[in-house]
Amino acid sequence: MGDNETLIQTKVLFVDDEENILGSLRRLMMDEEFEVLTANSGEEALKVLNNVKDVGLIVSDQRMPGLAGADFLAQARVIAPEALRIMLTGYADINATIDAINKGGAYRYISKPWNDDEFLHTIRDGVQKYRLLQENRRLTEIVNRQNEELKEWNGRLKSRVLEQTALIRKQNEELRTLNENLSTNYNNAILAFSGLLELREQGARNHSRYVQELAVNAAKSMGLSGEEIETIKVAALLHDIGEIGIPEHILRMSVNDMDDEDLKVYRQHPVRGQTAIDVVEGLRAAGILIRHHHENFDGRGFPDRLKGDDIPLGARIIAMADFIDTTINRIGGENAIELTLDRVNGQLGKVLDPQLFSYFNKLTKYFYFEKPRHEMVEEEFDPLDLHVGLMLSRDIRSGTGVLLLSKGITLNTARINSIKRFYNLDPPDHGVYVLVER
Repeated sequence: MGDNETLIQTKVLFVDDEENILGSLRRLMMDEEFEVLTANSGEEALKVLNNVKDVGLIVSDQRMPGLAGADFLAQARVIAPEALRIMLTGYADINATIDAINKGGAYRYISKPWNDDEFLHTIRDGVQKYRLLQENRRLTEIVNRQNEELKEWNGRLKSRVLEQTALIRKQNEELRTLNENLSTNYNNAILAFSGLLELREQGARNHSRYVQELAVNAAKSMGLSGEEIETIKVAALLHDIGEIGIPEHILRMSVNDMDDEDLKVYRQHPVRGQTAIDVVEGLRAAGILIRHHHENFDGRGFPDRLKGDDIPLGARIIAMADFIDTTINRIGGENAIELTLDRVNGQLGKVLDPQLFSYFNKLTKYFYFEKPRHEMVEEEFDPLDLHVGLMLSRDIRSGTGVLLLSKGITLNTARINSIKRFYNLDPPDHGVYVLVER
């Protein structure tokens, strides 16, 4: 049943022995989207109810000659049981009001004299309630009918339902596998991008991976959410992707040795990095961190000169990890960790966020400290001889230098299959180096 049909069929019956009141009610209801019926006595109203269907709301005065309002509503309840009933009553008619509720099933009463706005609101509310009840009844009938049909078909369709259930389970399993493959391919694509960056800049080999590991571990110790950590992980691995396309002579220079033109070109790389991955919707959050990882805490960084907490937290974390790994690589030697942390201290509040240092202090010492592996020796394996549980002792790179897997990774079936595939596509001139216990 459509809305227009509902509005046409809903009728409101007003019952009052004073014609001037009925006239006022007609004028008040003139613009409403329901049909108005009137009767000047309870007896006349009963005739209307016997002859007219779909009366949804009955509004009756209590004090009328002949049949009083409460008695009229009690009889109206029998003729039109689905219609809602409202009693118009004076303050002194409390007993009549109780009778109207008990005998006539009135759900509301309105005191006389009334406020037109409140009265109109009550009538609209009653009409709406009636329509909802009718719609509920209609829907219930549909549901009951459909349930009967369902019962009738159930016996015949049981085997087919079982077949469909099995098919759905199979499809869900295929979808789960597909999602896992997509996730694996996504991660492998990120690693491939990172490997290309390192291949281009030989002096920074493993830099992106170390920055990623530092940043991710710091984010975890800070209690960041899984989604935030994943964004930091991707952004850290690709933080220098914008350097692709920058002339080689600029990348080989220290920032302090660059002239204004070279510095202008170099400072474009965070924006270029964000732009390069912005076409992939899933990488846009990481792109924001890439854009801002060269902002300084004191507002003197680039490209947007953001300051303090205006710099995204993930970008501040990557900036400190980047500073630490770059500095350690430049210093080298036995005291590189201590000297690096001293330089970090000198940049707190200037380039770096001082609130992050406590997370990186112990992490840096642990991360760059080489622990001896007692009773473990390195062996070279043919890819066909690899088995689950072996740990890589060296990075695996393809024959053309692309990073495939990093040292320290424990091999599982998927990784072994990946190694075999890459050794067929772009084989290096040696096997796979792993640690074995002797």
